[in-house]
Amino acid sequence: MSSQPISIPGKVKTNFNSLPPIAGSIDDEDGSMVNLVSLVDFILQNKDTLNTNEPPQPATIKQARTPPLKKKWKRAIKKSLSMDDPWASFHLEDIKTERATRHRYHSTKQTWVIDEVNIKMATEAFAHGAMRECFRLKKKSNFAKSRDWKHAGNFVAKSYMETVDRQVYFQDVRLQMDAKIWGEEYSRHNPPKKVDICQMCVLEMKDRPGKPLFHLENFIEGEYTKYNSNSGFVRDEALRQTPQSFSHFTFERSGHKLIVVDIQGVGDLWTDPQIHTSTGTEYNEGNLGTRGFALFFATHACNEICRSLDLTQFDLHPTEFRDHEKVVQLQRNSDTHVRGSTYHCTRARTRPSISPMDVTQFVILERQISMSESSTGSMSPPVGSPPPDFFEPSSPDDISMSPRDSHLSESPMLTDLPRFFGNRRRRGVSESDSDTLSRRAASNNIQITEDDDIMVPEDERAAMFMNQQHKASSVNQEMMMRAKLNHQKAGGSILGQIHLDLARYHEIGRFAEDENDRNMDAALYHLEQAAKCGVLEAIIGMARMYVQLPHDVLEEMSVDDTDDNIAEGLEWMEIAAQAGDRASLLYLAKAYDTGNGLSSHRERDWTEATHWYQEVLENNNEDDEGTFDATMDDPPYTIQARLAEMYREGGFDLEASPTKAGDLYNEAAEGAMAAMKGRLSNKYFMLAEECYGECEEEEEEGE
Repeated sequence: MSSQPISIPGKVKTNFNSLPPIAGSIDDEDGSMVNLVSLVDFILQNKDTLNTNEPPQPATIKQARTPPLKKKWKRAIKKSLSMDDPWASFHLEDIKTERATRHRYHSTKQTWVIDEVNIKMATEAFAHGAMRECFRLKKKSNFAKSRDWKHAGNFVAKSYMETVDRQVYFQDVRLQMDAKIWGEEYSRHNPPKKVDICQMCVLEMKDRPGKPLFHLENFIEGEYTKYNSNSGFVRDEALRQTPQSFSHFTFERSGHKLIVVDIQGVGDLWTDPQIHTSTGTEYNEGNLGTRGFALFFATHACNEICRSLDLTQFDLHPTEFRDHEKVVQLQRNSDTHVRGSTYHCTRARTRPSISPMDVTQFVILERQISMSESSTGSMSPPVGSPPPDFFEPSSPDDISMSPRDSHLSESPMLTDLPRFFGNRRRRGVSESDSDTLSRRAASNNIQITEDDDIMVPEDERAAMFMNQQHKASSVNQEMMMRAKLNHQKAGGSILGQIHLDLARYHEIGRFAEDENDRNMDAALYHLEQAAKCGVLEAIIGMARMYVQLPHDVLEEMSVDDTDDNIAEGLEWMEIAAQAGDRASLLYLAKAYDTGNGLSSHRERDWTEATHWYQEVLENNNEDDEGTFDATMDDPPYTIQARLAEMYREGGFDLEASPTKAGDLYNEAAEGAMAAMKGRLSNKYFMLAEECYGECEEEEEEGE
């Protein structure tokens, strides 16, 4: 509701909507500066204007842009240096100085930087987590000239309480540094609040027995909060939009290859995240694969930031959406609001077979190319894409707040492009383009031959920036994208695998307080979504459930034995058969052969039956998901014998052919002989002779 000018007899009319701010400056929650002017000063300075009858002109409030992360870090460091040392009372400066080896991971170059540092570490832990304990530590910068330890930086050294393989420490550092890249990528899309993830390195105490390892991080002062976990846990009292939208962003931006969860820290400076990947094999044991994706989306309700980034709502059953009503309401009451300046999330347009860890490298490469082209003016990002970063992605030197040692000239650029896009042959390249590319390659010490995959600048730009195919969280969009790209109907969908995992979680009661409260309707819903995305296991499960056969997924679930359900089951069965599932091929062949198991819309048809029987015989390769059913309940020679019988008899739209029947009986006899079935082999040879005899009789009758 807008305020009206206040009118008091004998007084000046003042419209408070037109008043400029009060003198001075304050920080808003984004760290922006707002200039204020007092009401008294405004009236004294503008008394002539206020006494006129002219309508007051609206004042302009100048609000600075949200400072980038680099300036925020500098401000935070300056503020911390001006404060009293929170660890002064522990007198760490009196502890013996130790020499330690520091291992820092460079995410851009994928290399480790090793040096030595002087530290003073407390002997007793001041905090314990589920797996690690924390020690206070002071470390001097290698560039510091002062010998006063009281002004040395405060750090936290973390050690596993149980014995773990030494490689685990290095895997954890790589995980956190890769997660930091995704934090920077999220902030690059200009959300309401920028985020960052702490630098971390490995500290090797080389003078101690066994050379124990520690994780080393900057000490963050403030209230430590855990916003979500790697198993879908979300704190109601600490529910914020930014952490949840960040995790959702990493899922779509990576093209479903990974998701960063387990968000915790002080404000929007986070530490100890976890990365789940689509393969579930990278990083550490906390990587739950697609099961971790499923646990996140089971509790995630899209918020205002998700929508501003153009992230899509993950498909859930209506009962699951009702369970999220409390979360939605809490997020609506959030103090964080979108200002309309965010950039839409687009998936990294790489080849589908790229690994989750390579996706992180691709994001770095994309930013470097964006920065390079913007600085030279050769190209500009398309409308709606994030602006280029005029700084390198985090280097290991940031742990000690010293200048970065990496340079754009050392970026992978042209050398890494085939790794991300494969060696596909591009469209024709003109002589001038070829000369330009040859010069570029020569400057990077690359030899280009006629057989190499040459990319013209337009191709590079299309590959890097024009990410029009949004890898969304929606099944409908996934189906449309697969149809547009002419994908096979089964296999290759990470989104579908997530839905299958959700169906299994509901089946075992993962989200229910007791077994009787399991949401089996939601389980069936997610199984169907997985089938729509082309997950062969889900397709087979849906097919067998609807045609009233035993099924491995949702074993306790059943649907009514109706003609419509049988018809739907047969449609799923055909998709599974086309994907190469042998059991589905046999089911269709026998159904059309005998007429049993068909819906009212289908009839007994031996032409169809012979087609599916032949598909079974030819199906000696892997199915669309890379597996092969070798149980052989119906060995090939029995199928060949049945085909021979059908061609000998004829009928149901199949024309009789004794000659073809005889050939099939001979093939069946040879197969039975190879399987050590001598009597059966002799029987098939005899039947073959009979078929050939019938052919001779037909020829004689024709003469």
